[in-house]
Amino acid sequence: MTDTLSIGLTKLLRKAQMTDDVDFLREGMRVFSEAVMELEVTAHVGAERHARTETRTGQRNGYRERRWDTRVGTIDLQVPRVRDGSYFPALLDPRRRAERALTAVVQEAYVHGVSTRRVDDLVQALGIVGISKSEVSRLCATLDAEVERFRTRPLVGTYPYVWLDATYLKVRQDGRVVSMAVVIAIGVTAEGKREVLGLDVGPSEEEAGALWAAWQQFLRGLVERGLTGVQLVTSDAHAGLKRALTAILQGASWQRCRVHFVRNALALVPKSAQQLVAATIRTLFAQPDATSARDQWRRVADGFRDRFPRLANLMDDAEADVLAYLAFPSAHWRQIWSNNPLERLNREVKRRTGCPLSRMVGIFPNDAAVIRLVGMILVEQHDEWQVSRCYFSAESLAAVTQCEPRLDRLPLRAIR
Repeated sequence: MTDTLSIGLTKLLRKAQMTDDVDFLREGMRVFSEAVMELEVTAHVGAERHARTETRTGQRNGYRERRWDTRVGTIDLQVPRVRDGSYFPALLDPRRRAERALTAVVQEAYVHGVSTRRVDDLVQALGIVGISKSEVSRLCATLDAEVERFRTRPLVGTYPYVWLDATYLKVRQDGRVVSMAVVIAIGVTAEGKREVLGLDVGPSEEEAGALWAAWQQFLRGLVERGLTGVQLVTSDAHAGLKRALTAILQGASWQRCRVHFVRNALALVPKSAQQLVAATIRTLFAQPDATSARDQWRRVADGFRDRFPRLANLMDDAEADVLAYLAFPSAHWRQIWSNNPLERLNREVKRRTGCPLSRMVGIFPNDAAVIRLVGMILVEQHDEWQVSRCYFSAESLAAVTQCEPRLDRLPLRAIR
């Protein structure tokens, strides 16, 4: 090995003296790798090249060329061959051109929203012969196992608070581009840590019946994995989601997201009055206690009744849903009265997936690609939450997990 390495380094030095554009790192990697392979094949056949020994157990059979994509660029290797085909270099991966570290770089770029087409530009900037989008997809497909383990992991302990929401991405299906709902659930453990509980892909919100079935299947899967102790579920007022919650999480209360409620309310008034209406509704959530909040709700609803009767009727119907948070510790109100904790996560998903103008992924080829990319984003966020500070204190959550149902905390099946 020493002679082979010395000869290779001598050639590299001579080449450097003749030209100024030699990539020392790439050439040095090639020389060292070929020297290592020579040492390996010598040990494999039991003899040096052209040597006659009694310990020989095999015959060399020349070399074959193989391109190897590495962090320092694409290297053209001369790989030794053995007559019976029993030798393969330890530093290479069978049926893979790319080094493991380069695969990790490609996967990291993909998870951060770089499209498979633009990864080709990235690797060419590293001095690597272009990787096709199909090759990028194949490299990233190895992430599927990690995402699947995360999606199907057991849920241990209790989760007093759960947030549910869906975000929508473009997916190719049967030769056309459709909008698919990515349903996501996050929760808080009894120790106060946030966790991503699960995700799935379902039909868009326009297909209400199909989305109800998707939500029901998704929630049933969470329960089968160990979701227990749920006291409050926060979500928007989508009919399919409410039906699924009523069927699966019957012992929990339901909080209608205040942000979604305000959007629904503003849709019922003229644009000229929306700023005034929004400011008035916000006073409902500035009250110091439950009694004041309920009294203010009725005053505001009565004040809108003459000018905006449809808005007043909406407030009459939604009072119990929007004010469900009042039955829980006041220190938790800001976190549980809306879907904001999950909306921030949805925004990150949107940022990573992007749109055609942002040169991100934009349109996914299938549902599996959606789960792969969004799943890795959620895995990353879940891990970050595990090392961050607690969302709630364990002491304040103890009062939630140990309390008995009360009249002002109606179960989901009783909410209208």
